[in-house]
Amino acid sequence: MAKRKRRKFSEEQKADAVRMVREGGNVSEVARELDLTDSALRNWVALDDARRSGTDGEEPLSPAEREELKELRKKVRRLEQQRDFLKKATAFFAKEDDRNTK
Repeated sequence: MAKRKRRKFSEEQKADAVRMVREGGNVSEVARELDLTDSALRNWVALDDARRSGTDGEEPLSPAEREELKELRKKVRRLEQQRDFLKKATAFFAKEDDRNTK
């Protein structure tokens, strides 16, 4: 059996699928109708449940807050890479300086 190519779905598509399940559809039936795997749809429903209930009494994130969090995580990753590069460069030049002074 050929492996299925990974697809990406927008938040709106996921919300529509979850809404179909909430409106009385069976997860397996809705997944089959939308050409999804049962496990993906179950995960989306579970995530929606978590968002609705909030975690630790906190309000769930709005779509704008989720997008901002995603961008901030990318920025942190990029800054960490830059920091690591600068550490390596500093060590390299420190070794070169030691060699030149001897």
